Amino acid sequence: VKFSQTDLKARILKSSNPKIGVIALSTDFTIEQDFRRICHNQNVDIYVNRIPFENPLTHENYLKMANYLAEIAHNILPGEKIDSIAYGCTSGTVAIGDEKIVHEIHKTKPNVYVSTPITAAIKSFSKMRVNKIAVLTPYPKLVNETIFNFLAKHDIEITSFSSFNLEYDNDIANVDPQHLLETINNLEHQNADAIFVSCTALRAVEILDQAERDTSKFVISSNQALIWDTIRSVNINSNINGYGKLFLN
Repeated sequence: VKFSQTDLKARILKSSNPKIGVIALSTDFTIEQDFRRICHNQNVDIYVNRIPFENPLTHENYLKMANYLAEIAHNILPGEKIDSIAYGCTSGTVAIGDEKIVHEIHKTKPNVYVSTPITAAIKSFSKMRVNKIAVLTPYPKLVNETIFNFLAKHDIEITSFSSFNLEYDNDIANVDPQHLLETINNLEHQNADAIFVSCTALRAVEILDQAERDTSKFVISSNQALIWDTIRSVNINSNINGYGKLFLN
């Protein structure tokens, strides 16, 4: 039997949705799920690529990521226009520097909007008129000092700083969300305008609404702020319920 085929004409339909690229750490369990969770009813297309990262969480390991940023950004739909790129590491941004991250990504994706968790958090504090924060992180002490210094440099007053002192992303991702909620509720936050939960690997997005109800404070997390800043950059301005007051205009 000889091979034969019927040639058909395909109808090509290109999506008009804005395209968001996400650079997730190779070790991150959480950020991709949070983007899908928050954006699933929004008119936006999300494309994830992973950047090599080695645990434990150290300054030296964070700096290694800078060497991969341009290539990882390039390989998010090569040749296609990407409207916004989210770099998914809070403490990595502080170590590498937000300007350096933008510079490296622009080598292969010129002029794309670039957001990072810590710069998005600073923007969210401004939007919510927050000047004083209580901070919760999962990081070891040396990393926490860099977070503290970055926030202080941006004129954010820190009323308390607490940490789980974890060094591996799989441990951070496996912190029980209910325990995280209880921890947030028990922080020294009385004198703070808001609570900032740092780290894209923590499963904070799931409990933000309840934490805000329990504490009567704004609660901002790394992934929440990053997703908010990224989707607002592509003019998705609708209210999104269930993930904190930041998403309510």
